[in-house]
Amino acid sequence: MLLPLAWGSLFFPGLFGVCTWGLRRARPAWTHHDCVMISTRLVSSVQAVLATGSGIIVIRSCSDVITDRHWLAREYVWFLIPYMIYDTYAMYLCEWYRAGDQSSRHSLTIFRNFLSKNRLMITHHVFILLVLVPIAQKLRGELGDFFVGCIFTAELSTPFVSLGRILIQLKQQHTLLYKVNGILTLTTFFLCRILLFPFMYWSYGQQQGLSLLRVPFHIPFHCNVANAFLIAPQIYWFSLLCKKAARLFDVPPAKKDT
Repeated sequence: MLLPLAWGSLFFPGLFGVCTWGLRRARPAWTHHDCVMISTRLVSSVQAVLATGSGIIVIRSCSDVITDRHWLAREYVWFLIPYMIYDTYAMYLCEWYRAGDQSSRHSLTIFRNFLSKNRLMITHHVFILLVLVPIAQKLRGELGDFFVGCIFTAELSTPFVSLGRILIQLKQQHTLLYKVNGILTLTTFFLCRILLFPFMYWSYGQQQGLSLLRVPFHIPFHCNVANAFLIAPQIYWFSLLCKKAARLFDVPPAKKDT
């Protein structure tokens, strides 16, 4: 427990510092806000790759979705805890430097704006730390490493989301890369954050000889409740992505000749 906690506490802030320092040297024309925001997105992408890789390893190692074990299912959660704390602070830094670039740096105002703009993400992080971590590390006992691995793979869409935010920050929304990345973002988000939940139910049903529709009635009620809480924000975020994609690919009708 202590080793992954310590590594996470050093790795994520350290990587953020290196990225910010490197961007400041490589792109001196960029503002502090540009460098901090892009560094935050790069670190998020690295964490997402590590989480997805860990999840795939766990999934492939568990033939029995209930009882099979893999050490990464627990150890990566300890590694993830410092990231969640770091990421919350990094989001605050982004807001701090954005306000500084606009010459309106007032601590209370910045903090209010930070809470207002990031309320859903902050709630997401707090929910993971206060609810999912105790469940993953203690309350589930020795069962369900396969499903923990599945949850890890939900991070697959994060690098594409991060790249989209970086391109927006650099005012590159008009580029082909931005459009292609938008398609990849929607695809990976739908597969790994929406269809992931039916996949977990299906996997359990395959082992127990149940159809997908019967699975919710053969697992503990609190499991269904937990999954509902997990998928609800994903559906909301996916709807926002779809709206952005619709605006991106919406072609205004040609004006009629008068």
